[in-house]
Amino acid sequence: MTETTVCIIGAGPAGAAAALQLAQWGIHSVIVDKAFFPRDKVCGDGLSGKVITALNRIDPAIAERLQQYTEKVNSWGVTFVSPGRLSMEVPYKPQYDPKAEPPIGFVCKRIHFDQFLVDEIKRRPEIRLIQGVSIDQYHPDKDGYLLSEAGGSLQIRAKMVIVANGAHSSFTRHIAGFTVEPDHHAAGVRAYYRNVTGMHKDNFIELHFLKTLLPGYLWIFPLPNGEANVGLDMISSAVKKKKVNLKQLLQTTIQQDPVLKERFRDASAISPVEGYGLPLGSKRRILHGDRYLLTGDAAYLIDPFTGEGIGNALYTGRIAAEHAAASIKSGDFSAAALAPYTDHVYRVLGAELSLSHRLQKLVRYKWLFNFMMKMGTRNKQLRELVSCMFYEVDIRKKLTSPVFYLKVLFNR
Repeated sequence: MTETTVCIIGAGPAGAAAALQLAQWGIHSVIVDKAFFPRDKVCGDGLSGKVITALNRIDPAIAERLQQYTEKVNSWGVTFVSPGRLSMEVPYKPQYDPKAEPPIGFVCKRIHFDQFLVDEIKRRPEIRLIQGVSIDQYHPDKDGYLLSEAGGSLQIRAKMVIVANGAHSSFTRHIAGFTVEPDHHAAGVRAYYRNVTGMHKDNFIELHFLKTLLPGYLWIFPLPNGEANVGLDMISSAVKKKKVNLKQLLQTTIQQDPVLKERFRDASAISPVEGYGLPLGSKRRILHGDRYLLTGDAAYLIDPFTGEGIGNALYTGRIAAEHAAASIKSGDFSAAALAPYTDHVYRVLGAELSLSHRLQKLVRYKWLFNFMMKMGTRNKQLRELVSCMFYEVDIRKKLTSPVFYLKVLFNR
């Protein structure tokens, strides 16, 4: 039997952020992951400006080590392509200068980024990392949770649990009671390619909202060594209604689309096409309960419009650590004591998620999306708004101001 005050289930971005922040405050934790690292995870691999911001707030030294990490490319923004083929380039930071300042966005395969975080975990004596064990049983009692894997060879008694084991978390389903709702869930596929041409000189990631893909989009993210992460996602309700085979649609699009087929003419796939699910943050949910907090994908917080998940995971992991520390100090781990966590998460991310949900709905109307893109190419305020979605969590301050919307509508 292992005894701990905090057990973190999952050593991905959300779990790592929680453990590292607790360690910064001298609080010990046990973190358990079913995989042995390094391990791959199907993902878009994009690290927006939120990632550096979150790591800086935990420990600036971690952010600095990520800046120096070699298994990534520096990325300075995102290119949106409308159904009418109008492109809008949005830098992660307004008026950026790649030669004068460090990047704030990156593209890094999850097999490398998650290993980077695990290496950071291993630096901290306050964290005990257990790999290759799946926590399958959760037994609450008056003193906490008894956690164990199916065979019972590992048992952990914890006063509270931070749940960070991803989109398919059994804790989220069986204890928190979340269900997959097709209107608030997306299905995605991803493959790695080599020698895709036409990449932006500053490694902007690309989101292509083509007519044949709506209400989904295709992405192309540049990677080191001439590689690219190429994928497609779509709202699950639309996939079911239209009976879409996403793997086939991805292949058909890059082979037949008049623009993309030229860019993929000399490209070769270096991995199979793999699928995954994305629980979206387009609906507010209760992210806490007696002695537990949900974080990252296990809290269903993926951005509905951009598919951003890693930044939100890091933010919620850090916020969970803050509320766990408060409960440890007070000795109160009840749902009532942990309730401020849910409010805190949505205070930080809620306005942005709400805006993304509106944009996700807008995509279904090709003419309206084309109009918005045309306006965005001429409207500095709108471009900066989209930029903030990738960079500034304080975007909520702007989104609550009617004056800001007037500027978006009328300023050029």
